[in-house]
Amino acid sequence: MSITIYKVSVPAFVRGLNVLSTLLTKAEEHSVQAGVAPDSLLDARLVEDMLPLSAQVQRVSDACKFAAQRISGGDAPTFNDNESTFEQLQLRIKRTIDYLESVDAELLNAGGDREVNLNWGPRFSGESYLLTFALPNFYFHLVTAYDILRHKGVKLGKLDYLGPLDVK
Repeated sequence: MSITIYKVSVPAFVRGLNVLSTLLTKAEEHSVQAGVAPDSLLDARLVEDMLPLSAQVQRVSDACKFAAQRISGGDAPTFNDNESTFEQLQLRIKRTIDYLESVDAELLNAGGDREVNLNWGPRFSGESYLLTFALPNFYFHLVTAYDILRHKGVKLGKLDYLGPLDVK
């Protein structure tokens, strides 16, 4: 079995987005059961200088859709970053998954040597961008969303973060 840019990225991104969707569902259930205002979760931060939960979800979405766009050379949907409810964040996750599932695997795989130039400085090959920036950034924001929810009392465990395991 050979590993390709596509196999390393799109399935991992979709899996992580599905995990995030499940985390948000559990957070919303916690909000109802505990009588906690949804905004107290959506606006929660680990520390003052970090982004709130809603923005962490937006960054998870951005990290994977921009990775697919930059590496494949295609277009990605634009979102306004104005989601303020669990329902709106779930819709963003769904739209991101729909986009990722539409990405042409051949174009993505061909982008390993494509130059990826971020406006704030670094230049990468598509492969190095994916492996040293896009994937770590995606997982940083995903685990931060998980950590915020744990910190706010949502009953989550490690298996909630890991999601369904693909064992053979």
